[in-house]
Amino acid sequence: MTYSPAHQAVEFEDLPTLRELLDNGHSVEDPGEDGWTLLHHAIDMEIDAHHQTGKPLHVDVTAYLLARGANPLATSPKHGTPLQEAERRRHWLAAEIIRAWIARRETPENENYASGGGAPAPG
Repeated sequence: MTYSPAHQAVEFEDLPTLRELLDNGHSVEDPGEDGWTLLHHAIDMEIDAHHQTGKPLHVDVTAYLLARGANPLATSPKHGTPLQEAERRRHWLAAEIIRAWIARRETPENENYASGGGAPAPG
C-alpha cells in the first residue's frame, strides 16, 4: 500500500509534519487507497505500537486528529467507523475519547456532525 504524506506522518507519529500538512490544506479525512481515514490509521498505529513495544497505550495522534476536525463517524467500507475500529481492536482509550467527542457534538447546533455529515460549520 502506498501512503499519502499525511498517512506516513500518522504511521511514524510525526505530529509536526502532520500539523504542517493539515495547515497547508491536506484533508483531515484523507481516505487513503482503501477508504482508511487518518483517524482509522491512527487507531491502528497506536494499538499496534502498544502491542509491539509493551509501552503504555497512548492516544495522542487520535486526539490531535479529532481536534483538527476528523469525523469519528466517517465510514470506511472495509473498516466501519473509527469508533468501531477502536472497539474492534480493543483500543479502549481511543474508544473512550471518541465516544466523549461524539457525545459533546450531539447538540442541536451540531446535528450534521452527529449524523456523520462532517464537522460543524464555524459559527
